[in-house]
Amino acid sequence: MKIEMEIAREADQELVDAFGRLLPQLSRSAKPLHADAVGRILACDANTVLVARADREIVGTLTLAMFPLPSGLRARIEDVVVDGAARGHGIAGLLMEEALRIAREAGARTVDLTSRPDREAANRLYERLGFQSRESRVYRFPLDG
Repeated sequence: MKIEMEIAREADQELVDAFGRLLPQLSRSAKPLHADAVGRILACDANTVLVARADREIVGTLTLAMFPLPSGLRARIEDVVVDGAARGHGIAGLLMEEALRIAREAGARTVDLTSRPDREAANRLYERLGFQSRESRVYRFPLDG
């Protein structure tokens, strides 16, 4: 299986459909995205949306968010998802490595991510890539009701 990586630049129907297929595999609470929402994500200077293609079809995505803080340029990896039918071919690892390369070249001090404990395969991948578990708590304040 030949895998190609690219940065998504256009909120075309193919990308909207890919998110529609992939996001529910990541989160049951993910709401469907329309072209305007995808366009806003792509237009945000902080975001780099990576797309993995196998045989020209989008089979995985990852969003890298980078933002300057007083303590330095920080980066976060969010919404890593590979289609269930394409898993086991190293696609997530390729997406992660490309995101790390981009963050490194931009001068980010660190790259953070969060992952649920039940995502065992993903957590093994992150550790294999050199991510270290932190002694920290993640707090979330729900703004949508």
